[in-house]
Amino acid sequence: MESILARALEYTLKYWLKSFTRDQFKLQGRTVQLSNLDINGDALHASLGLPPALNVTTAKVGKLEIILPYFSNVQVEPIVVQIDKLDLVLEENDDLDAYGSADSAQTPSSPAKGSGYGFADKIADGMTLEVRTVNLLLETHGGARRRGGATWASPMASITIRNLLLYTTNENWQVVNLKEARDFSNDKKFIYVFKKLEWEHLSIDLLPHPDMFAAFSEGAFKDDDGAKRVFFGGERFLEGISGEAYITIQRTELNSPLGLELQLHITEAVCPALSEPGLRALLRFFTGLYVCLNRGDVNPHAQERSAEAAGRTLVSIMVDHIFFCIKDTDFRLELLMQSLFFSRASLSDGEITRCLTRVMIGGLFLRDTFSSPPCALVQPSMQDAAEEPLHVPDFGKNFCPPIYPLGDQQWRLNDHAPLISLHTLQFIPAPTPPSFSSQTVIDCQPLMIHLQEESCLRISSLLADGILVNHGDISPDFSINSLEFKVKGLDITVPLVNESSFTGAWLHIENLYFQDSPSLRLKLLNLDKDPACFCLWKGQPIDSSQKKWTAGASLINMSLETHNNNNSKKVNGSRSHCSEFWRCVEMKDVCVQVAMVTADGSPLTDVPPPGGVVRVGVACEQYLSNTSVEQLFFVLDLYTYFGTVSEKLAKVGKDKRKKSVKRELSDGSLIEKVPGDTAVSLSVKDLTLTFLESSSLDIQGMPLVQFIGDDLFMEVTHRTLGGAMAISSTLRWDRVQVDCTETEGNSINANGVMPNDYHKLRAVFWVQNGRDFPFLDLRMVHVIPYNARDTECHSLSVSACIAGVRLAGGMNYAEALLHRFGILGPDGGPGVGLSKGLEHLSSGPFSKLFKASPLLESKSEKMEEEKHSGYLQLGPPDDVDVSLELRDWLFALEGAEVAEKWRFDNSEDSYREERCWHTTFDSFKVKANSSKKHSVNSKKISPGALKYPVESVTVGVEGLKTLKPQKQKGNALPNGHTQAVESHGGVDLEADIVLNEDDGVNGAIKWVVESLKFSVKHPVEAIVTKDELQHVAQLCKSEVDSMGRITAGVLRVLKLEGSVGQTAMDQLSNLGSEGFDIFSRRCSNGSSVGLIPSSLLASDNRHSSYPDPTLSSLEAALLDSKSNCAALAAELSGSESSKQHLDSVEQLAQKLESMQKLLSELQSRV
Repeated sequence: MESILARALEYTLKYWLKSFTRDQFKLQGRTVQLSNLDINGDALHASLGLPPALNVTTAKVGKLEIILPYFSNVQVEPIVVQIDKLDLVLEENDDLDAYGSADSAQTPSSPAKGSGYGFADKIADGMTLEVRTVNLLLETHGGARRRGGATWASPMASITIRNLLLYTTNENWQVVNLKEARDFSNDKKFIYVFKKLEWEHLSIDLLPHPDMFAAFSEGAFKDDDGAKRVFFGGERFLEGISGEAYITIQRTELNSPLGLELQLHITEAVCPALSEPGLRALLRFFTGLYVCLNRGDVNPHAQERSAEAAGRTLVSIMVDHIFFCIKDTDFRLELLMQSLFFSRASLSDGEITRCLTRVMIGGLFLRDTFSSPPCALVQPSMQDAAEEPLHVPDFGKNFCPPIYPLGDQQWRLNDHAPLISLHTLQFIPAPTPPSFSSQTVIDCQPLMIHLQEESCLRISSLLADGILVNHGDISPDFSINSLEFKVKGLDITVPLVNESSFTGAWLHIENLYFQDSPSLRLKLLNLDKDPACFCLWKGQPIDSSQKKWTAGASLINMSLETHNNNNSKKVNGSRSHCSEFWRCVEMKDVCVQVAMVTADGSPLTDVPPPGGVVRVGVACEQYLSNTSVEQLFFVLDLYTYFGTVSEKLAKVGKDKRKKSVKRELSDGSLIEKVPGDTAVSLSVKDLTLTFLESSSLDIQGMPLVQFIGDDLFMEVTHRTLGGAMAISSTLRWDRVQVDCTETEGNSINANGVMPNDYHKLRAVFWVQNGRDFPFLDLRMVHVIPYNARDTECHSLSVSACIAGVRLAGGMNYAEALLHRFGILGPDGGPGVGLSKGLEHLSSGPFSKLFKASPLLESKSEKMEEEKHSGYLQLGPPDDVDVSLELRDWLFALEGAEVAEKWRFDNSEDSYREERCWHTTFDSFKVKANSSKKHSVNSKKISPGALKYPVESVTVGVEGLKTLKPQKQKGNALPNGHTQAVESHGGVDLEADIVLNEDDGVNGAIKWVVESLKFSVKHPVEAIVTKDELQHVAQLCKSEVDSMGRITAGVLRVLKLEGSVGQTAMDQLSNLGSEGFDIFSRRCSNGSSVGLIPSSLLASDNRHSSYPDPTLSSLEAALLDSKSNCAALAAELSGSESSKQHLDSVEQLAQKLESMQKLLSELQSRV
C-alpha cells in the first residue's frame, strides 16, 4: 500500500512540478518535505481557467510539506499539502504566436487525462492544500506597449493572500470523508469534485510599471492640465479582506476535463483612503485587465497549450458591500456599491471561445465630500418605481448548462432588475463578418445625477486618463460589434448661481436608449429608397465598413429651479427652503438615427468616413417651450456656463497620443477628408413656442406670444460630383400660426376693469390652406467647383413657395407689442430687456456672431488663406436661377377700434377680414436669373463671363384685390378662423426688369423696366364713400407713423442713428404727420370714387353734426380747471402771507383762458 501511495504522489507531483524526479521524493514516515520547487505554469493555467492572453511566467514554492494519513484511512482521509510561500507572476503576452511556438517546444509531456479515474486521481482530488502566504504579481499591458506610451502603461498589482485553505467537501459544501464525497458521482454520468476555498487576509498593492520611471527621468511629471499621471510610487488599494469560494470540477467518466465553476463570495471590500494618483493608476489597471480578458486577436493555435483546461468555465464573484474613499488635498470622493455581481462564462471547442460576461450592481452612490455642502453626484432615483423583472437578452439565455448540479444555492440573485445590469457576448478570436464579434446590452434603472463643475472636471480627467480603450486592442478592425444601452429614467440637475431668480436647471429624461449595430433597421432615414445607400438596404450583408447608430427618448423635460422665499417656513427655528421647478422645454418621442459606410468597403475607422456616405436623421413628435425674458437670460447664462465647462473638459480629456494623427489630418485638401455623400434631415411634427411675460408674483408669467407649427421637415444634402460639390436644401412646413396677447390699451375696458379673457391670445399670423400645398416649400441647389478655373460651373438654384398666409394687426399693433415685450423703450429706443439680452449675447458664446469677419486685403493673402483653409473661396455664382411665389395671401389692416370689437364680439360666425380693410392676391411671383432675354444698351457677353449674377428679374401678381369692410358668409375652420367665400377677379400685373450697363466713364449700373403688362380678367367695381375713405386714410396715417417709429427704433438698436443723422431720425419718428401725402389730386364734387387726402376730408366734414368726442372732453377739462383756479384764488385772497401764491394762480388762470380760446377756434374749423 505504501508503494502504491508513493507512485500516486509521484504521478501527481510530476503533473504539477517542473523537472521533478523520483530521487527528490523521500518519504519519512508519513511526511514528505520538498523545497525550491518550480510549478508547471501550463498545468496551473489550465486548472485555473486563465484567459489565453495571460501567461504564468513564474510559479515557485519555497517549502512544501506533504502529510499522509494512515495507510488504512487513505481512501477516506485527505492528504494535507502545506506550503509556506507561493510566488506567482502572471504577465500578459503581446505576441501569442511566438509564445505558442516556444511553449510547444519546451513544455514537457504530462500525464494524459481521459484514461480513467484511477487511484492517483482520487488521491489528488481529495488533497487539502494549506498555504501560509501567496504572493501574486499581475502585469497587464493594455495595449500600451504596442502604442509605445510609457505614461499610459498599466500599473502592476501585487496581491498577497495569507492563511489560504483549500479542502474537499460534499455537494452541500460540508466536510465529510472522501468516500462520502465521491458517492455523489456514483449514479451520475459525470465525475464531480467539490472544493471550498477560504482565506483570512487579502491585500492588493498597486505598483508602478518600470516604464514609468524611465518617463519620469525624462521630466514628464505632469501634463498640460496639471494631472498627476506619470509619477506613481505605489499605494495599497485593499487590505484585510476575507472571503470564501466554492469550486465545482466536472469531468467525464473517463476523467476528461469538462467544466469548472468558481463562485467567490466577499462580504465587504473597503478602501478607506486612496490618493488621486492612486485612483488614476487603479483605473489604468482595470483598463489593462479588461483589454487582457477581451482581446480578440488570439490565435486559435495558441490555445493548444490549454488542452488540459475545461471546455466550460464559469467564474462568478459576489461582493455584498464596496466602499471606496478617495482623499486628496483638494479632492474627496466616496463610492458605495451594494450587491456587486460579476460572472464570466466561457465555452470553447478548441477553435473558437464564446465568453458571456454579466455585471450587476444593486445600488450605487457617488458623493463629493469636499464641496460645501457635500452632495451626491450619482444615486438611484428617489421616486418609487415598479419593480421589473431582470431583462436578459436572447444571447444570454441558456448560454451555458449549469456545472454545479444542484443549481445556484450559495446566493440567489433577486428576480427583479438591479440598478445596473450588463450582458456581453464575445467571440475569441473575432469571426469574420457577417458574424458579430461582440454583443453588449446595458440596462439601467432610474438614476439621479448632480453635475458640479469641479467634480465633473476631476472625474473627466480621471476617465480620460484611466479608462481609454482603443478599438484595435479589443478586436480587429474587420470585426463588427453591437451595443444596446437603455436607461429607464434620468434626472440631471445643474446648479448655477447668478443674479436671477433661478438657481439651477433640471433635466428629466424617460426611456433613454442608444444602439450601435450595423443590423439596425432605421425607418427614419428610409435607406431602402436611397440609391446611394444600396449596400445598406435590407437583405444586404453587413460588414465592418458600415455603422448604424440610433438614440432617443420618450420624454425630455427641462425645467428651471427657483427659490421661493415667500413660501418658506420656519421649522424648529430654522428656515425650510421651498424649491420649485418651472417647465421650460418639453420634447416627446425624440429620435436620432445615423448611418454611414465607407466608399471602398474598407473597415470604417474614421468618423465620418472620408469619401463615404453619411445619413443623419433627427425627429421629434412634439416640442413645447415656455420661456420668459428672465428664463431666456438664465438659459443664455446656462449655455455660456456649459460652453466654458466644455472647453475645460476638452482640455482635461484631450488625448496626447493622437497629436501626431491630428497633425497628419491637418495636411492635405479638405475634399479628401469629408464624406462624398451626406444628408441631414430634421422633422418636427408638433411645434409650440410660448413666450411669457416676467412677473414678480408669478415666475412663469402670462403668455405674450405663442408660435405654433405643424409638420416641419428640413433636409440638407452634400454630394461630390467629380470636380465640384452640390449642396441641396429642402424645407417644408405645412402650417404656422402666431398668436399675440392684447396690448395694454385693449386689455382694460372703459370701466377700468380687466376682462375675464385677458389671457386670451389674438392671432396675427396664420395659414389657411388645404392639403394640396404646404405653407412653405423651399428647395435650393448650390453647385460649387473645387478649382477656380471651373467657375462657370458655380451655380445657384432657389425655388420657394409660401402659401395661404393671413396677416392681421397692422404696424400700430406691432409697435404696441414691441413696447409690451420690452424690445422698444418708452423713448422709442431699445428697451431695458433688449439691451440686457444683447449684452448677454455679445459677451457669451454667441459673441463671434456679432463680430465682422476680417476682409482679405490682397490677392496673396487670399491665396494663403485658401491654402490653409483647405477650400476655395469663390465669389458670386455664375449661374443664378431664383423663383419665389407667394400664393393666396391676405393682409388685414386692423385699427384699434376694430381690435376692440373683435375682443368683445368674437363669435364663431364673425369674420375678422370683414371688419377691416384688407388686401389679397392669388399669386405673387418673382423670378430672377443670370441670363437676359433682351438687354437694353448692353454688350453681348459670352457664356461663363457674366459680370453680375442676376441680370433679369420678372415680377408678377395675379388676382390683386383691395376690399373694404363688408358682411359675407363663409365657412368656419377648425382653428377658430373663417374662410370667406372665394371671389374671382382682381388685377394682374407683370413687369420685366433687366440690367442696363451704361458705357459711360463711371460705368454706372441701372435697372430698367423692359416691359409692363396690366390685365383684368373680370370686371372690377370700386365703390367707396367719403367716410370710408376718410377712415382708411386715418388708418394709413397711423400705420405710417408706427412704421416710422419702428424703423427709427431698429436703427437705434443697431446703433446706426449717427450715420443716418438726427434730422432723418426726427422725420422717421413723425413720418405720418409731416410727410404723409399719398394723394396727388383732389376729388371732384359729389364723386364717391377716388383717393382723397385726409386734410380735404377733414375740411369737407367741418359742418358735420357729430362733434369730436376728444375735443369735447378737452373742453370740459379746461372748464373744470378754470373753476378750481377761481375757487383757489378766492381762498388765497383773504390771507396776506399767500399773496405770492395768489399771483401764480392768477397767471395759471390766464393761461387756461388762452387755451380755451384756442380750443374754440379749433372747434370752429372742425
